[in-house]
Amino acid sequence: MSDIHNYDVIRSPAITEKATMASESDKVIFNVAPDATKPEIKRAVEGLFGVKVKSVNTLVRKGKVKRFRGHLGRQSNVKKAVVTLAEGQSIDITTGL
Repeated sequence: MSDIHNYDVIRSPAITEKATMASESDKVIFNVAPDATKPEIKRAVEGLFGVKVKSVNTLVRKGKVKRFRGHLGRQSNVKKAVVTLAEGQSIDITTGL
C-alpha cells in the first residue's frame, strides 16, 4: 500500500483532552475516511509510523444541527479510529511525519 493511499485512509490525529488521556494507555485516536475498514486503518498506521498495532476500534460521531447567526446548519459526520499499540510502541503525533 502506498503512502498516498495511507494518507487517504488516515485524515488527521484527533487532538482532544480525551485523546491525550488515552495516549497514556498506548492508544492513539485518528480521524479516518468514512469508508475505511479496520484492516485498512491498521495497515495505514503500521505503514506510516512503523509501529505494531494491537487492535483498532472505530466509531462514527453523528453530525449535529447548529445555528450560526440565525441560519440553521449541520456539521458533517466524522469517523474516528481508536488504535491500540503493542506494548512498548508509541507515536508522537505532535511532531508530525
